[in-house]
Amino acid sequence: MEKSNGKLIFITALLTAVITGSVFFAVFKFMGFSPDSVKPTHGGGRTEPQNTGSQEKKIVYWRAPMDPMEIYDDPGKSKMGMDLVPVYADDVTGDSTSHDRKIVYWKAPMDPTEIYEQPGKSKMGMDLVPVYEDELVGGVDIRIDPVVVQNMGLKIERVEKGPLHHTIKTYGHITLDETRTGIISQKTGGWIETLYADYTGFFVTAGQPLYAIYSPSLLASQEEYLSAFKNYQRHNTSLNREILFSARKRLGYFDIADPEIAAIEKTGEVIKAMVVRSPFTGVVTHKNIIEGAFAKPGESLFTISDLSHVWVEAHIFEYEQNLVFKGQAVEMTLSYHPEKMYTGKIAFIFPYLQPKTRDVIVRIDFENENADLKPDMFVRIKIKTGADKTGLSIPSEAVIYSGERKIVFVAKGGGKYTPREIQTGIYFDQGRVEILSGLTPADRVVISGQFLLDSESKLREAIQKMIDAKPAPEAEDKATDDDFFKDMETTDDFFKDMD
Repeated sequence: MEKSNGKLIFITALLTAVITGSVFFAVFKFMGFSPDSVKPTHGGGRTEPQNTGSQEKKIVYWRAPMDPMEIYDDPGKSKMGMDLVPVYADDVTGDSTSHDRKIVYWKAPMDPTEIYEQPGKSKMGMDLVPVYEDELVGGVDIRIDPVVVQNMGLKIERVEKGPLHHTIKTYGHITLDETRTGIISQKTGGWIETLYADYTGFFVTAGQPLYAIYSPSLLASQEEYLSAFKNYQRHNTSLNREILFSARKRLGYFDIADPEIAAIEKTGEVIKAMVVRSPFTGVVTHKNIIEGAFAKPGESLFTISDLSHVWVEAHIFEYEQNLVFKGQAVEMTLSYHPEKMYTGKIAFIFPYLQPKTRDVIVRIDFENENADLKPDMFVRIKIKTGADKTGLSIPSEAVIYSGERKIVFVAKGGGKYTPREIQTGIYFDQGRVEILSGLTPADRVVISGQFLLDSESKLREAIQKMIDAKPAPEAEDKATDDDFFKDMETTDDFFKDMD
C-alpha cells in the first residue's frame, strides 16, 4: 500500500512539473520572448536585434576590431581581449539585394566587341543584345565611408572613347635588297690571269671589267668566230651571215661583251685572256676568287649588291600583327644619328613566326642614296597605328589581374564600388589599354587604391558565403519547438503506458 502511494505521488509531481512548464512556455511565446532574448551577454545569438530608434538593424556576426577575419557568432572578447564589434546585415549585403537588373550596354549578337550605348541594329542588321550589370560583376559590391575613401587616396577616372592611337616601338636590322643582288659565275673553266675587282667592298658599275680569264674553250670559240667573220668579209652571203651570227651568240653565252668581240674583229687575232665585265652596278659583298686561281665551270666568283636601296627587317609581337599592313608608313632612326628621321613603307609581312623569338618579321623598304644605311646595322623602328580606329580605353593601372580574369572597380556614387569583369585589347601610348567589353563611356573606374577595394570585396564575399551556408535562425527556433512538442507527445505516451 505504501509503495502504491509513493508511486502515485511521483507520477503526480512529474505531471505537475510538465504542465507548469508547458504553461510558462506558452506564456513566453505569446509575449514574444525567446530563450535567446533572455540569455546573458555572452550567451546571445547571432541575430540579436539592436534598436536604432526608427528601425531595428539585424546583426549578422561579430568580428574583432583589429582583425576582420576573426569572426564570432556571439558577442564577447577577441583574441586580443578587445570587445567584439557587431556587423549588421546592411553592411554585408549593401544594395546587392535589389532585383532590378541594370543594362550596362548593348552588343552585337555575332561580335561581342561591337558595343553600343543604346538599343538598335548591329553592322550586320541584327537586333542588339542587352548586357546586364549582374553578368559583368566580378565580386561583391562594397560601400566605403567618404572619409575612409579620402584617407585611402582613391583616384577615379572616366572611361574614354576616341581614336586608339598606338605606336609600335621595336628594333630592326638592315639587310641587302635581294631583288638588287646578283652573283657572277664562270660559264667555262679557266685560269684568272688578271683580277680587277680584287677586294670585298669594291664598287663596280655595269660594264666595268671584273677579271680576265684564260680558257681553252674561249680560245676555240674566238677562232671559230674569227674564221666566220673573215668568210663573211670575203663572201657576203646569207649562209655566212648565219654562221657569223651563231658564232657571235656562242661568245655571248660565255659572257663575252661587245667591246671584246669588236677587238677580235679589229685585230684579226684571238685574245688569250678574255675580259669578263660586270652586268650589275653595286658593291662586291662577297669575293670567292684570287688572281692566278683556276675557276671551275659554274663556280660563284662574286656577289654584287646595289646598296642604293636596302631592306630593314623589324620584329613585332604576335598580338601586334593585325595592326600593320602592306604600304604602311614607318619611321626609323639610327643609334649614331638619332636626330635624323628616315621614312619607308612596309613591303612584306612574313606569313609565319620565327621559331626561336616567337615574333613576326616585317620587311620595310628604304632609299639609301647617301649610303648612310649599311647592312647589319641595328635601327629603331616606330610604326604608328590606329589612326582610323576608335574605341574605349582606360589607364592600364586600373586593371587587376586575378588569374584568368581581369577586374576593374566601377564607382557607382555614394561610396559604393562594384567589381566589374572586363576584356582588354592592346596597350596604347601613355599607359592606356583598350577595352573590348565590360565598360561603357559613362563608367568611372578606380585607378589608384583598387587593390584595397579588391581585398575588401573578397573578404566580404568569403563572409557572405559563410553566412549563406548557415541555417536561418527562424528555422532553428522552429526545429527547437518541434522537438519540444515531440518530447511532450513522448511524455504523454509514457503516462498512457503507465496507466
